[in-house]
This record gives sequence, structure tokens and C-alpha cells, in this order.
Amino acid sequence: MTRDTILFDINETVLNLSALKPKFEHVFGDESVLGLWFSSLLHSSTVCAVTGLKSDFASLASAMLTNIASRQNIDLAETDRDDILATLANLPAHEDIKSALTTLRKEGYRTVAFSNSSLALITKQIKNAGLENVFDDVISVEETGSFKPDPKVYHFVANRLAQPVSSLRLVATHDWDTHGAMSAGMLAAYINRTNTPYHPAYLKPSVIADDMNTLVEKILKDDESEQGQVEMDFGF
Repeated sequence: MTRDTILFDINETVLNLSALKPKFEHVFGDESVLGLWFSSLLHSSTVCAVTGLKSDFASLASAMLTNIASRQNIDLAETDRDDILATLANLPAHEDIKSALTTLRKEGYRTVAFSNSSLALITKQIKNAGLENVFDDVISVEETGSFKPDPKVYHFVANRLAQPVSSLRLVATHDWDTHGAMSAGMLAAYINRTNTPYHPAYLKPSVIADDMNTLVEKILKDDESEQGQVEMDFGF
């Protein structure tokens, strides 16, 4: 099987959330609240996916800011909330992204941005991060009315790309996302951006690295090895 398309999660995998830390320090007096907010956002989107509740990532992001502020007895000003959400659309890319994706595209791979965010937000994020020239396509889950890791969103993107789900590989720094992709029949590759242990109960990809350039090297070797095995099996 030819593998020539790789999907990339965007928030935290491709884009660096650290730009939000000063905003959370200003509003909450503690930049580590960023992690709590993002985890709450992902939890909320998963609840929506499991229960069939229709929403969008931006609305959930806003709601979780209000929720966390309330729990900390902080009166969240509308201007502060809007500032944080605006920064989400203007995150810088991790330093290893352009070189890694450029390598993949030179090797003949198609690179696809694939996110829970709306198409409008992903497109803005990619443009503002200066990554328009390293992604061949941008796809949002929004048409499905659900979010990753719902199996149907991985099958949706495969249908959109007109490829078997088993021919695709997802790159993400979220173990729930790589697990979700593998559960749906995809391959995956995990980049350890946060230096946290991979969930022991989740399906774990064979390709794992701490930086994107190394991850890409491992993907190329993994695909080359598989292709070589196929040729041996068929006597090519």
C-alpha cells in the first residue's frame, strides 16, 4: 500500500501554545492555568463527541475560560477573554515544523492540517504562522458535527481525501488523538511536546520522537521498510 499523505494535528502539535502563557499570567496570575484550560477544552469537546452535542471549538474555548475563571473567583473581562481567543488564532509554529514538513513534501508526501477547530480558524492559524507553503490541504472536523477522537471524523477525512483510512497516518502530540486515529484504522506518529508519559492503556504508535525532524526521519524509514516488505511478499 502506498502511503503518501500525512495528517497533522494543529494546536500544540504544530503551533506553540506557549504564546498564550503571558495572557494567562495576566488574567489568572498563573501561566500554568493555560494547561488546565486546554485540558478542559479537550474534555469538553470529547463530551460533545460522545453525546452528540453540537458545538464548535471556539465556543467551547470561550466557555471553558469562563468556567475556570468562575472556579477561581475571577471576574473575567470580555476584553481579556477576547484577547486570549485572538491569540489562539495567532500562535507561532514550533521551530521544527517548516523544515520537517518541507522534507516530507520533497519526499513526495502530501501534508494535511487536520484539526478540531473550525476551517476558518485553522486557515487563519496556518496563514498567521506562515505555514501556507508547507501544507497541501486544510481540513476541519466541523462538517461532521463532532470532534476527534470520534472514529467518524477520521473516516470523514479519509473520504474527503479519497483514500482508504489505512493509507493515512496522523501526527499528534495528544495520545488520545493518536489512539483515536489508530482505533479507526489509521497509522499514527506521536511527538512528545509536553514530556508526559503516554497513556499506558491507549494504542501506541511505533513512531515516537521528541522533535518533528526526528519524527519525520522515523516515518520515512517506517514507510520505506513497509514498502520493502510488500515488494518481498510479492516477489518484486
